Amino acid sequence: MHASERGPENRDSRLMVLSLAALGVVFGDIGTSPLYALRECFFGSTQLPVNEANVLGVLSLIFWTLICVISIKYQTVVLKADNRGEGGILALLALLDPWHSSQGGNKPKTLVILAIIGASLLYGEGVITPAISVLSAVEGLEVAAPGLAHYVIPITVVILIGVFLLQSGGTHKVGALFGPVMVVWFSVLTILGLLAIGRNPAVLAALNPLHAVNFFIDNKMVGFFTLGAVFLVVTGGEALYVDLGHFGRKPIRRVWFFLVLPALVINYLGQGALLLTSGGAIKDPFFALAPEWGLYPLIILATMATVIASQAVISGVFSLTNQAIQLGQAPRMNVVQTSPNEIGQIYIPFLNWVMMLTTIALVLGFKSSSNLISAYGISISTAMLITSLLTFFVMSEKWQWPRPAALAIAGLFALIDLSFFSANVVKIEHGGWFSVLVALLVYTLMSTWSSGRQAVINQLRGSVAPLDEFLSHFTAQWPLRVPGTAIFMTAPDLGVPPILQYHLMHNQVLHERVILLTVVTEDEPWVPASKRLKIVELSHGFYRVHVTYGFMQSPNLPVALRLGERLGLTFDPEATSYYLGRETLTPHGSVSRMMRWRQMLFAVMARNAVRATDFFKLPPYRTVELGMRLELMPMAYLGLKPHKKNGNGKQSEPDAAAAPADSSIVP
Repeated sequence: MHASERGPENRDSRLMVLSLAALGVVFGDIGTSPLYALRECFFGSTQLPVNEANVLGVLSLIFWTLICVISIKYQTVVLKADNRGEGGILALLALLDPWHSSQGGNKPKTLVILAIIGASLLYGEGVITPAISVLSAVEGLEVAAPGLAHYVIPITVVILIGVFLLQSGGTHKVGALFGPVMVVWFSVLTILGLLAIGRNPAVLAALNPLHAVNFFIDNKMVGFFTLGAVFLVVTGGEALYVDLGHFGRKPIRRVWFFLVLPALVINYLGQGALLLTSGGAIKDPFFALAPEWGLYPLIILATMATVIASQAVISGVFSLTNQAIQLGQAPRMNVVQTSPNEIGQIYIPFLNWVMMLTTIALVLGFKSSSNLISAYGISISTAMLITSLLTFFVMSEKWQWPRPAALAIAGLFALIDLSFFSANVVKIEHGGWFSVLVALLVYTLMSTWSSGRQAVINQLRGSVAPLDEFLSHFTAQWPLRVPGTAIFMTAPDLGVPPILQYHLMHNQVLHERVILLTVVTEDEPWVPASKRLKIVELSHGFYRVHVTYGFMQSPNLPVALRLGERLGLTFDPEATSYYLGRETLTPHGSVSRMMRWRQMLFAVMARNAVRATDFFKLPPYRTVELGMRLELMPMAYLGLKPHKKNGNGKQSEPDAAAAPADSSIVP
């Protein structure tokens, strides 16, 4: 058999593997929503009467929500808005690239703010989803044996601790189990639903959208607020978009339309048929679908499915945080690569423990999945609305769609999102405040770091000398040159690195080869090794080196610099010293424009950020750190002037998409 003949078979085999993996990771959240969504529509805060009109109306809303939000909005449109294969709200922001926008006004800044708000909202999902998913599964014990009800909370806490302990080993160790378990899960959903529909096939009438319309007419405001519970069936939509980069559009779409969507619809219809048959006597329609002998196996399977759903959401938060770090929206954290083969599989210890403690506190505080649902929905509905707004700009500016068409499509999506958002707003006083609080906290941290980082760069840029003027002062006698290579990390186009100035002032000596090293994060997820380095040879043994990474990649500078040998930059790693600066912030200059409490918060974040030595994988025994105050030293001793201003009389703005590396503050 020729290679060309084996190609299609190999592609089909790989597609099957990716589809199976996507089933386990992408659809865990949305796939476990039958545990609680329909139950909350009737037995949650609205206490909707169980009758034929209401059951058919709610089921119709659920079906058409799955079609409009997931099948049309996300699967058909939003998944096309990938940034070189990567998805998620920060990848969407990078695709729009507001940092390099030629448009004036506040639009670029507004896009950044919207994206940061959207990302902040997703952190609330990261702690609520594991709590509500696992707790709703374990609550099946109350149906099987009411006497075991007091064990529900302890069992849930133990399972959650196990989920978070699992993170340090990496998801690849259990990844082989994800897909097969979820195949069994969706198969069971389908079988249980079909059996119930067979006993009451009249429930199939719910596919008619007129039942949804009549539901609103009959129930008015109560019907509208029921949307807050209906929304639970699509809360995994944003997670689906975030996981795009791991699997690609085709596997995700194939699994959704051929397995997940039919299984969900059939199971919801089956639960509805059971409610119609029982007349509302059943308070937990999902577990009531199972025969008595199958109840405990179903509880075990549901618990496994919710653990997988939790795993997927936690991994998504790790990826989102890594993107935020690389794009300069969050301080450096310790990011651990957990798989030698999959670069997207990472673990962030600090974030993991914070999420674990918060999730356990939620379970202990809210005590039931019904109470937790009150805290669920407001953050995701807002994030979905922001995604619709950003997608409009992608349609009109990146895809060059006619503006009226883009406005009509994005406007329809936004109208649906706004309806769900409005229905979820009432949850704020009943527990939704927690999601708002988490989002507000994360947004405050991200925006403070971003603003403070920008202020530091501006102050550094306004206080240093131009590099060409600095080099013009070199003579054969001054300063003394010694063997070896010195690498000074600096911001792009900063001029003379402050750490270099400090080194000269205190030591009056310089290595024979000096590399001014800048780390740049591009607005694309992956930068190949062939494009990693850009080297410019200056005079007097100086080199300007740019090391470029994508926003999904973690930097390793010694490895990157070894690539320089092919470009003519050779040096002995054992005779090379890395110089870093650690600044002490003082509240003046551009930093003083921040409110005092934000200055203090930024200083705390800067002090607790992961050391540049660890973040950039620098050899500790070859790294020198010098402490500096932010108001940089006078440059009169060099006879130099501050960095020149541009033609408008303003300091040239730094590249916000780049990751300056001169200090402990700016990675």
